[in-house]
Amino acid sequence: MSDLVAENPRPTGPGGRPASAGTPVLARLPVLDRFLPVWIVLAMVAGLLLGRLVPGLDAALSAVEVGNVSVPIAVGLLLMMYPVLAKVRYSETGRVTSDRRLLVTSLVLNWVAGPALMFALAWLLLPDQPEHRTGLVIVGLARCIAMVLIWNDLSCGDREAAAVLVALNSVFQVVAFAALGWFYLQVLPGWLGLPTTSADFSVGAIVVSVLVFLGIPLLAGFLTRTLGERARGRTWYEERFLPRIGPVALYGLLFTIVLLFALQGDAITSQPGDVARIALPLLAYFVLVFGLSFVTGRALGMTYAKTATLSFTAAGNNFELAIAVAIGTFGVTSGQALAGVVGPLIEVPVLVGLVYVSLWAARRFFPGDPTVPAGRVR
Repeated sequence: MSDLVAENPRPTGPGGRPASAGTPVLARLPVLDRFLPVWIVLAMVAGLLLGRLVPGLDAALSAVEVGNVSVPIAVGLLLMMYPVLAKVRYSETGRVTSDRRLLVTSLVLNWVAGPALMFALAWLLLPDQPEHRTGLVIVGLARCIAMVLIWNDLSCGDREAAAVLVALNSVFQVVAFAALGWFYLQVLPGWLGLPTTSADFSVGAIVVSVLVFLGIPLLAGFLTRTLGERARGRTWYEERFLPRIGPVALYGLLFTIVLLFALQGDAITSQPGDVARIALPLLAYFVLVFGLSFVTGRALGMTYAKTATLSFTAAGNNFELAIAVAIGTFGVTSGQALAGVVGPLIEVPVLVGLVYVSLWAARRFFPGDPTVPAGRVR
């Protein structure tokens, strides 16, 4: 998922002191991220109540649309994407040639293994839920582009390597997302003799959604960082400007969730088991991708810091983009959109737990590695 708060030099502990590996992981998370699952649940409840208390809300939201997306929801989607992309250090992409092994391994895990695993889990665990299954496939294609910086810092990973991989994923999504969507939703199911996505599916719709909801904020984020650093310097930009705009992404996400659940209220309350079924493949996905990436990094002889960075970069997903694409392609009340909304509710607590796993594994599987953090995991 994308970073929802300010980018700090390192996570801080109580009183603003620099956090070490001995600081409890939850205490090192920024407050907004620490309670993100709580905010999401509250937004869901607020949306359900809004849908029941305001008759005709769906008609009001669809009165003004851009393409197939109502303007209020489109605004929420753009708001939650822009701060994320303003945080990416685009200038770091030039350093990728310094570690070809890390680069190639990350690209394979992110753009081959990750989507393929989500495709398999979606079909195995949701064979009778085509809309939710498609939503999960879209989630698998939306690679993490910023919140990995938080998980990476908490696990004491390689920050500069994380910045490079985040920047590459940002650019790669614009180029590859639509093509991979076409492959996993229509081509591969056809090869395997499985039902393809309905005739209403359009590769063009995915292209437009990616260009609008990723392309516009990506361009805005790139220009903001470039012009901001040129005018005031990187220190001012990252320590003064980013903390001011960072929370906007969370507000945009929560605003979108409120509207989604207001429109999906009847389906959700009548079939709560569907939400639980969507959560199961998500949980399996995070754990399996993280484990595969960690084992791969260790087997290739990477340091602990780079192995942690590789693992969290592969395990996280950009749910903002997945939600935007699902809404733009299939509609705001679709099962595909619901699958995207459930994502961050599962991702945050699971990846916090994987930070603990990473720190525990560091001292057991990387003896003598100078990048292993000191202190005990609590």
